[in-house]
Amino acid sequence: MMNRKATLALICLALGGGAKAQTNEQLKQMLDQALKTIDDLKGRVESLEAERDKSKAAPPAAAAPAAAQWGAPVVSAGTRAEDAKTPDADKARLEIYGQVMLDSIYDFKRMNPDWNATLRPSQIPVVCPGSPGCGRDGEWIFSARQSSLGLRSFIPTSWGLVKTDLSFDLFGTDGSTSIHWLNIWAELGMFGAGQTYSNFMDIDVFPNTIDYWGPAGMVFVRNPQLRITPWSKDGMGIAITLEAPNSALDTGKISEIAPEFGAGFEGWNRLPDLTGSFRYGADWGHVKAAGILRQVGYQNTLTPDGNPSGQKTGYGLNLTGTLKVFGKNQLNAGFVWGEAIASYMNDGGVDLAPGEGLRAQTVQSIGWLAYYNHWWSDQWSSTIGFSQHMQDNTAGQTATAFKRGSYGNVNLLYYPWKNVLTGLEFVWGELEQKDGQSATDYRLQFSTKVMF
Repeated sequence: MMNRKATLALICLALGGGAKAQTNEQLKQMLDQALKTIDDLKGRVESLEAERDKSKAAPPAAAAPAAAQWGAPVVSAGTRAEDAKTPDADKARLEIYGQVMLDSIYDFKRMNPDWNATLRPSQIPVVCPGSPGCGRDGEWIFSARQSSLGLRSFIPTSWGLVKTDLSFDLFGTDGSTSIHWLNIWAELGMFGAGQTYSNFMDIDVFPNTIDYWGPAGMVFVRNPQLRITPWSKDGMGIAITLEAPNSALDTGKISEIAPEFGAGFEGWNRLPDLTGSFRYGADWGHVKAAGILRQVGYQNTLTPDGNPSGQKTGYGLNLTGTLKVFGKNQLNAGFVWGEAIASYMNDGGVDLAPGEGLRAQTVQSIGWLAYYNHWWSDQWSSTIGFSQHMQDNTAGQTATAFKRGSYGNVNLLYYPWKNVLTGLEFVWGELEQKDGQSATDYRLQFSTKVMF
């Protein structure tokens, strides 16, 4: 604040500079102007001091990210926050997530080399020599193929929040460590499009295991699709999808009688698959009922008109659920039945095969799984369970056709920190053919996973 001494000094300065040359009236005007200037300066000083006191009383405001200041997307790594609770909810946001995982596996028996980083019953060699994977028992495998990377985005629009998910792991289907696309998905409100889990499956019943492939008897496929969820409220929801069709064929005895002719048969799909589901979730767990209706077809590409050709109707019902018991412990179970649904099963089987008179016939599938997930403490857990996929073989299938795949495992897992898992798992599988011959494989897998 301006004190009295400063005021007198300014007055003397105004008067002394040219007092001899000024009249009394001029001196009075100069004095008035000096006093006015002093009042203005006094007001400005008081204003600055008030602002300083205010800034000391309030905590400093956090600086907004540069992206938010300029309206650009806000990038975060692994936040996975609820949309409504996320800072800068009116800004586009990008999340990066994934995992680094190493599997160390000792296989006591044999597996198709293209699939030796996981245990698929359908890939166990039964008749040797002649089947992929024949040879001496015992093999040690190291694999980083379960490592994955994903990007999620949240984009506000005038119609609502657009959510996308783009992710891949390294489990190339040719046995290589190469990009294998998982989700390529976008949704807005009740509408979704792209590739994600089939509406006919229930990912929530997948057990807490470390083997990559998982239960043979569950429905599991990521499918390109168009989805609408017209109703979702209070833990209940209905979803309807049109999904990419596929016909898994077994030419059976046709290929034995006329190998060149049998080699020309391929799947023929003129219509998308129609799936629908109802899901109810609550504090105790959830249940889901899903159905499928599809047209599976075949044609011969070695004839001028594509004949013989034809279509058959496929259909199925999948009932799944989880039940929470004794704290964090949980029971996972599922049962699926249908005709020509093997394309949606996690492992083994075909949709169409020759029947009586070598005429095309749909093949029936039955699958089930039952797993129990137990928590010993906050850092230790175990899972034990079993699963099967069975097919009702047709008359025209050969003796080596897939009849039943069985799969089971038990593990002990340790979580030293929030985003780190390590543990040991015993995995067992068996493949049984139409003629009754079978083979088993069993292994120990030690894995370490770091999630981000």
